[in-house]
Amino acid sequence: MAKKKPTRKSNKPTARAAAKTAAQKKSPARKAAAKSTARKKLKSKGRATAPAKRARPKQRIAISHHREEDFKADGLRAYAHYRDLGVADASHGVAQAHVIRLIGPCNPAEVSKLHFHHVDFQMVYVLKGWVKTYMEGQGETLMQQGSAWTQPPKIKHLILDYSDDVELLEVILPAEFKTVELAS
Repeated sequence: MAKKKPTRKSNKPTARAAAKTAAQKKSPARKAAAKSTARKKLKSKGRATAPAKRARPKQRIAISHHREEDFKADGLRAYAHYRDLGVADASHGVAQAHVIRLIGPCNPAEVSKLHFHHVDFQMVYVLKGWVKTYMEGQGETLMQQGSAWTQPPKIKHLILDYSDDVELLEVILPAEFKTVELAS
């Protein structure tokens, strides 16, 4: 039979026990008082604390079923019809999503205008047909049904050509944004 080694018992607390004891000594009330004091010191030194985040309204569910009469010529481009998917209203302006039909045949003089958007995010997905684009730093790209791309904020871009049946899904943040057309 093997002999058991005698275990040593020490009166010194282990590192783990010491940490636990120290954590217990800092009660929630003490922690709150320490934070309050730290804030007062910052304010007294002329430093501002971070502004409180503004609470956004609660987002709602948006459901949109296809209806031909929902395509309207009331969007950004005269050569396009837009079907709003209800995302802007449901998200209180955080984002917008719409289906875009570019009206054919393509007129390069009308559509090929270099521009950019003041957006935080923009993504396009080709639902049907094809579209040929130019994006700064990327060059010309043919996007076909099933193709998707993102456009970084303020990237200069334009449409070069498109099929008569093209439909695009576009998602943009925020819902309201400014577009800047550049001189050719």
